[in-house]
Amino acid sequence: MQPARTLNMAMIGGGPDAFIGEVHRKAARIDGGIELVAGNFSRDRKKSEETGRKLLLNPARIYSRCEELAERERNLPEGTRADFVAIVTPNSAHFPIAKTLLESGFHVMCEKPMTISAGEARELQKLVKSSGKVFGLMHNYTGYPMVKLARDMVRGGELGEIRKIVVQYPQGWLATPAENTGSVQALWRTDPARSGAAGALGDIGTHCENLSEYITGLRITHVCADLTTFVSGRRVDDDANCLLRFENGAKGILHVSQIAIGEENNIVIWIYGTTRSLEWHQEHPNYLHVKEPDGPVHVYGRGNPSVGKKSPAAARATRLPPGHPEGFIEAFANIYCNFADTIRASLAGTQPDDLAVDFPNVNDGLRGMLFVDTVLASARSSDKWTPMLS
Repeated sequence: MQPARTLNMAMIGGGPDAFIGEVHRKAARIDGGIELVAGNFSRDRKKSEETGRKLLLNPARIYSRCEELAERERNLPEGTRADFVAIVTPNSAHFPIAKTLLESGFHVMCEKPMTISAGEARELQKLVKSSGKVFGLMHNYTGYPMVKLARDMVRGGELGEIRKIVVQYPQGWLATPAENTGSVQALWRTDPARSGAAGALGDIGTHCENLSEYITGLRITHVCADLTTFVSGRRVDDDANCLLRFENGAKGILHVSQIAIGEENNIVIWIYGTTRSLEWHQEHPNYLHVKEPDGPVHVYGRGNPSVGKKSPAAARATRLPPGHPEGFIEAFANIYCNFADTIRASLAGTQPDDLAVDFPNVNDGLRGMLFVDTVLASARSSDKWTPMLS
């Protein structure tokens, strides 16, 4: 059995103009079990080298192409080579890069959405299965302790039978044509060749789909969607409103927008059962509100011992005592922690425990792309309801 050790991480993407790459790097290092050792941070070699120098990496392990990274890293000795690679590029590059890495023998962590089509997602699912490698998908909102508490309460029957799910994610940063002002983040997210056919729907709508299915354990079966592009000249949607049907008969509302002026990252989910309801706000992530028909509102706070007793997953995802807030980067770190422990189990030839495998995977990525394709089909259709693609 191989002893537990620090895992070596490489990264593709996350260069000078990126946002999410640095979040991944910080989050992966929080718990001390992962070290960044290599990277291909940009297709521009100078930019890749610039980022690598700032990160104090060995110049010999700063690459200009994914294929170069895969070839040279896999030929290094075990324990020196990268154990896994994080993909933090624009969406269109996720699939070809993941394919190269899996076929080269690397475990993979990928930003969401996993691919730009359900066809790519199905092929990637097959590749992950045949490779035997660990594949993680960074739906980071499932990493929050209070989201895990909500999941355990709902799936434990504490809300009774689920009747209605309402989930939102409004932002306002694309209310004007920011893609025409030099914003790199806006430019690729509004380019269908790089983002895929969906705009706000793919960028943040997939988070809402994932969050609703993660907490409830219920799958969406039908969609009635209305997509809009409000900013003139934009080639992808910037606002989406969906009615949902779930497999147990529950009904849902999902709305996302990137033209909601004044909104930042206002993800909220409300879940209504036959006996109780709950709500969670991402901008106030350390509290979960649970409501009863004729009683007080119960507010569960992250880090409270009673939360840990109710949800071991929430306890595992908590680092600080109550009153010391944890947030966005820590949620990423919780995904990385579980992902890394699952890789360590793989290296040791053992089975990871149930808490360690609690992170989004390739199957969640396929669900996200099926949702996107279904919503796009629904928006084009004259039918009221479109069955979820499978």
